[in-house]
Amino acid sequence: MAQKRTPGLYQRNGIWHIDKVVRGTRLQESTGTSERNEAEQYLAHRLEKLRQAKVYGVRQIRTWREAATRYLVEYKDQASIGLTATYLDQLDPFIGDLPLTHIDDGALAPFVKFKLKPGLTSTGKPRPGASNRTINIAMQRVVRILNLCSRKWRDAEKRPWLDTVPMITMLEEKRSSRKPYPMSWQEQSLLFAEIPDHLLRMSLYKVNSGCREQEVCKLRWEWEIRVPELNTSVFLIPASFGGRHERSGVKNGDERLVILNSVAMSVVDGQRGLHPDLVFPYGRPDQYGPTALHRMNDTAWKKARVRAADKWEELHNSPAHPGFRSIRVHDLKHTFGRRLRAAGVLEEDRKALLGHKNGSITSHYSTAELGALIEAANKVSATDSRGPALTILRRRTG
Repeated sequence: MAQKRTPGLYQRNGIWHIDKVVRGTRLQESTGTSERNEAEQYLAHRLEKLRQAKVYGVRQIRTWREAATRYLVEYKDQASIGLTATYLDQLDPFIGDLPLTHIDDGALAPFVKFKLKPGLTSTGKPRPGASNRTINIAMQRVVRILNLCSRKWRDAEKRPWLDTVPMITMLEEKRSSRKPYPMSWQEQSLLFAEIPDHLLRMSLYKVNSGCREQEVCKLRWEWEIRVPELNTSVFLIPASFGGRHERSGVKNGDERLVILNSVAMSVVDGQRGLHPDLVFPYGRPDQYGPTALHRMNDTAWKKARVRAADKWEELHNSPAHPGFRSIRVHDLKHTFGRRLRAAGVLEEDRKALLGHKNGSITSHYSTAELGALIEAANKVSATDSRGPALTILRRRTG
């Protein structure tokens, strides 16, 4: 005779799980066992705990998965919620079924170990271990949710989901993080000779304007403002600009004034007429026309930097700097900043040119102030070794 099925229990991948509504509360979690008798005993235990919580006021035990789910629902309009969902999905196999009271360094240790270890991607390609910074971003999400459990979220009896939040240890970032690498003029020439034409134009604009990657990829003509008194243009990127993700906004929350030196202005002029909306359209025209490039740091960029480093080694008969061999798109912004400093541009002007928050309202510059900023930007408008000397101090290796 077949054994009678217990309501609220079902099998998934050989493990018994609970999905049952009890006194208006939905209970969803794993029993952690493949044995039916053990699963039934665990279900009975959880039902008794719920009964006690309703009758005697005993606190309901909440799992990490419940808290993570509530966070995703309540903060669904947050600009970075998609990224948060990715991290929470990665955390779930390690701590999803654990009670909130059990989330601590020990519970998170397997997750950290797994992320640090190199492995394979879903397509079978080698995947390097995650950086300490990447892991810390996930840990910060854990701390954020635990704080909400302790300070904001309450049960029916107005008790917090969690009494105290444990101290979660973050990984050390300074020593493990990759340092910025500003290019020399010769390195720039070698790199730019290797990248495809569409990336060349974007890179030349970026290294002469100090814009962030998405401020280049999604640059729009409607943001251009003509300054006839100076016979030039500037771009005023709105604070609501979405970047790679909609609603993400400009990084510091302000409008971003982009000053164009002579090289950046020539690049922009060369783009006119290619697309009615986008300054740097990408792709073959079709019935919808070209679209914006999702990111500059693509396979073409990564292959080009390796070829450029190889050419450097051929020319100098010595190893290329590791920072040049693995140069990032964001290093173009660092290069612009370092060249401004080498050219003697004042810090306040460097902040304005790089779009750093400095307490001023960037859209309220006078013509004279704009002229001074353009003059400062033009100090680094050369495209070869005629620009300001930039010496990068490097420690000896070996």
